[in-house]
Amino acid sequence: MNNRKLHKKEWVSALKFTFFSIFIGLLVGAIVLAFSGYNPIQAYSIMLSGIFSKPSYISYVVIYATPLILTGLSVAFSFKTGLFNIGAEGQFIIGSLAAALIGGYLNLPAYIHVPVCILGAILAGGLWGAFSGFLKAKFNVNEVISTIMLNWIAFHLNNFVVTRPSIKREGMNVTQFIADTARIEILPKWKNCEAALAFREAHPIINDLLRTPLNAGIIIAIVTAFLIKYLLDRTSLGYSLRVVGDNVNSAEYNGINVKKNIIISMLICGMLAGAAGGLQVLGRTRNVAELAAMESYGFNGISVALIARNSPIGCIFSGLFFAMLTYGGPKIQSALGAPREIINIVIGTIILFVAVPKLLSILKSKFKRTIINTKISKGDE
Repeated sequence: MNNRKLHKKEWVSALKFTFFSIFIGLLVGAIVLAFSGYNPIQAYSIMLSGIFSKPSYISYVVIYATPLILTGLSVAFSFKTGLFNIGAEGQFIIGSLAAALIGGYLNLPAYIHVPVCILGAILAGGLWGAFSGFLKAKFNVNEVISTIMLNWIAFHLNNFVVTRPSIKREGMNVTQFIADTARIEILPKWKNCEAALAFREAHPIINDLLRTPLNAGIIIAIVTAFLIKYLLDRTSLGYSLRVVGDNVNSAEYNGINVKKNIIISMLICGMLAGAAGGLQVLGRTRNVAELAAMESYGFNGISVALIARNSPIGCIFSGLFFAMLTYGGPKIQSALGAPREIINIVIGTIILFVAVPKLLSILKSKFKRTIINTKISKGDE
């Protein structure tokens, strides 16, 4: 009971500090806006209006949040198991490509096509992540280095595949649209039929909502967050992964196969990021294009995980919050002429303050060790 109370107290304290960090980030953004000659209250009002004033705006925030929640989960899972998955971006790209190819070139009924596309994206991303885990387990290659390199390999592999004459759409460097049977958009056919158009005209709120590619991806992302929490907290596999993350020596002493768990951890990280890419294709883009630059869903997942303090459930809320900033933030530029980089300053400040307790904890432990070592050396004298 005491441990449970202590855990709850720590969780509440962390939550308070996260909200404080968000407040400081918004405050710094307001100061920068004021020094740049813009009214911060007006700017934030425009941003909030650009998020909540229409059902379609809220819908787009949810759509933006779906891949961020999953890539955030991917990064948070790696942190929980003692690794650092910088490769969520590459795993996302591979998952997207797999979903686009399966969705565009297989002819299956919808109740089979959608699950096959999602599973294909999960498997492709998982194998991409597991390769980094294998390199670390077998050859002690740092996962930060291997995942960064694999990001670029995924980027160029995507561009190579997309531009193949047998795959790209004629005259364009994009894949074919996925089949309608592979789409997870809500009511994609019905909302454009004659009866639906008449219904939509009579119901303006629903009409505005159906103008967007709202899809089932957010439901899958939320369910996945709860599954990851259950895996980590309630299963023997989750326990083994967390023990390896906390203390490798302790894990080995207790008979846990550390190398195997490293590979499994990176496999799951890749599966989560691959799922993000797959859902993005099936629910929103419907194809994959040649990339001029990385889309940063995986890199933004690092921010989502940090704001969530690596909590799987927290990733749902931090993903939605990040989506609000990235969708509503740029509207201050079109309305006021204020630079959209202000939002990046806000996000950066929030992450900086979120990281402060961890930094202080590290410094505190180092300070304690220094004092202990000093006392030991004096005792020896």
